[in-house]
Amino acid sequence: MPNTLETSAKCWLVYIIEASDHSLYTGITTDMPRRWQQHSNGTGAKFFRGRKPLSLKFVESDHTRSTASQREAAIKKLGRQAKLKLINERVNERDSNFDLSLLLRALDAKP
Repeated sequence: MPNTLETSAKCWLVYIIEASDHSLYTGITTDMPRRWQQHSNGTGAKFFRGRKPLSLKFVESDHTRSTASQREAAIKKLGRQAKLKLINERVNERDSNFDLSLLLRALDAKP
């Protein structure tokens, strides 16, 4: 799969966002820039109605809707330290099918 911000209907992403209170939110989407905007505007998950997203910490690509939901549930069951370890491991290995720096630049460019 090419490094792109556009994902097909079958390509779901699992992500972790650090919120303004430094808590970690895990979710899934097919369009990360759109979902980030929803979280920023308070129109996404209820979790962000009292918090703002600070930074995208983790993205995992190449999931189907089903596998993304399963992975999201597994990550949500982890404690904070285990999530931080997962984030740090991903930073060190980088998902070869997803260019996180490209996504972060796109999110910074959003109005």
